[in-house]
Amino acid sequence: MKLDIVVTYQPRYPKGHEKDFVPPLTGIHLAALTPARYPVRVIHQQVQPVDFDTDADLVAISFFSGFADEAYRLAGEFRARGKRVVMGGPHVTFWPDEALAHCDAVVAGEAESVWGRMLEDAAAGALQRRYQGEPSSLAELPTPRYDLLPDAFFVKRVVQATRGCPFSCSFCCVPAMNPGFRVRPVEEVLRDVAYDAFDHWWQRKIVWFWDDNLTAKRDYIKALLRAMRPLKRWWLTQASMDIAEDRELLDLMEASGCIGVFFGIETFGARSLASAHKPQNQVARYRRAIAALHKRGICVMAGFVVGFDGDTPESIVAMADGLYDIGVDVPFLSVLTPYRGTALYEQLEREDRLLPCPTSQFYNGYNVAFEPALMRADELLAAHRALWRRAFSPGQVARRLARAARTLRPGALMMATAMNGFYGLKRLRGNAPTVISEEGFDDCLDAGALGLFMDSTLPPDDRRIHPDRATAGSASTS
Repeated sequence: MKLDIVVTYQPRYPKGHEKDFVPPLTGIHLAALTPARYPVRVIHQQVQPVDFDTDADLVAISFFSGFADEAYRLAGEFRARGKRVVMGGPHVTFWPDEALAHCDAVVAGEAESVWGRMLEDAAAGALQRRYQGEPSSLAELPTPRYDLLPDAFFVKRVVQATRGCPFSCSFCCVPAMNPGFRVRPVEEVLRDVAYDAFDHWWQRKIVWFWDDNLTAKRDYIKALLRAMRPLKRWWLTQASMDIAEDRELLDLMEASGCIGVFFGIETFGARSLASAHKPQNQVARYRRAIAALHKRGICVMAGFVVGFDGDTPESIVAMADGLYDIGVDVPFLSVLTPYRGTALYEQLEREDRLLPCPTSQFYNGYNVAFEPALMRADELLAAHRALWRRAFSPGQVARRLARAARTLRPGALMMATAMNGFYGLKRLRGNAPTVISEEGFDDCLDAGALGLFMDSTLPPDDRRIHPDRATAGSASTS
């Protein structure tokens, strides 16, 4: 039996993605779990065309909620050609009945515990409709199939050392998707970190840890970093801001080659932090924590989310200046999204604030799927776009890179330059995230809603006067 694994992607920028930095781990991890008797290919739709005329006997499609419509389209094309289709991923885990209307079988939850059995059933012509994966040990996981990755990805070595997160942010489905916090044996992680069969020096040098919170278990991460020192890698990951209070950990991060850390700062407003269930974040700590990373030459990437109940259009756009002030090297800016399986989804459903979105792309992190508390849905979307354009304007990018040149070690500076260039080029080309909307919403934005209000602090090309707020559009059609 031949197997194709398709990792779904739907463009989120009208002029393309500019550069593809890092692949998702899912496809090459599932390929590694696949017994050798089943020939396997991995197709990343982000960088490869999907081969509908494949000779594969089974097609596995992985996707998250923002790409669900595209995944269902792919499934329909494959099934029309007589292929059996199995689906999995976060969306399938929380919406299995919906997915089953488009495929032959679903794998919900973590796949390791059922992947082999599902393949055996498919090979025997006895594929079941549902496979429910359970959280299991991370010991004895194979090295991902890096050999199956296309050359389009700048970084190829993605590694997972831990799974889960000790925090329960309101908008995050990780606690439900990956309950508990588990770690892989250090020696097995080192095996993946040491993998070296890549074409380019930077691919051999860089390790991208695909973890939600790599540093949550301090004894574990310190042991791992001590063991990594002789490998002389550059590595980056996601962590919680409390690492800045652990001097020993910071020293080990520097000594083991850390070049970047992603913090989920989310927002500056106290009310919004409370809404996000982020008591561990306090605005007064941001600058101090980032300075501690900069002292060791480490780049700080930070995620910010707009649309919390304390946010207003004015406060959202003003965040652009705050990003620089607290020291962020690379900002990531998204719209609050109520994924099923999160406390946020349950809250908004209870309050009847979920919008009847006509396409799954409302759930891609760049569009609005709910009724905000202090503005309309179209105003939230427009405020996000104004923030995005301001944060990645040439002036803001230049300021961040000038500071990075003074504070970051070479690998960290290379990463900060590449990522700021990635978003800065989008900004220069007018390649802002695509607006997905019902009829009439695009017209509202085209009419000049991107500015929402006259703000003299915006660059001239970002200043617009919002049309009559009473007639510019309604949340019920956004």
